[in-house]
Amino acid sequence: MTTKLLSVLKGRLFAIAFISWMTFISYLCLSSFEDDDTSGFDIPHIDKAVHFTFYFVAAILGALFIRESTKGDYPMGKALLSVVIGVIFFGVLIEILQHAFTVDREGDLLDALANSFGAVVGAWLLKSFFLTERWLKWKN
Repeated sequence: MTTKLLSVLKGRLFAIAFISWMTFISYLCLSSFEDDDTSGFDIPHIDKAVHFTFYFVAAILGALFIRESTKGDYPMGKALLSVVIGVIFFGVLIEILQHAFTVDREGDLLDALANSFGAVVGAWLLKSFFLTERWLKWKN
């Protein structure tokens, strides 16, 4: 039974990674960190770089999750567009939830833009990688 479970999990690596990553983003964005002392850590606009990175990775993992789930039968362009739209929507939703339901967090339009830019760049980079690396094919 353990071997069968490992086999199933191995075939769902990007599904597990994508869902875990999105859960991680949600937790960090909706949790309170007011008791944490970060006064000695002051890099201007570092939060925008963090938002960009979160959604850059989310777009890549999301596209690879679609590829894994469909065995490459879903066209790459449609998969990337779907992931970018979904991830951007998710980022905007998180910003709205921060504004509406957290005490010490605020929704920020610039965070949503950093999220969106990260998703677009992640999808673009993944597409570029698949198109330039001959050994890597979208369809298995």
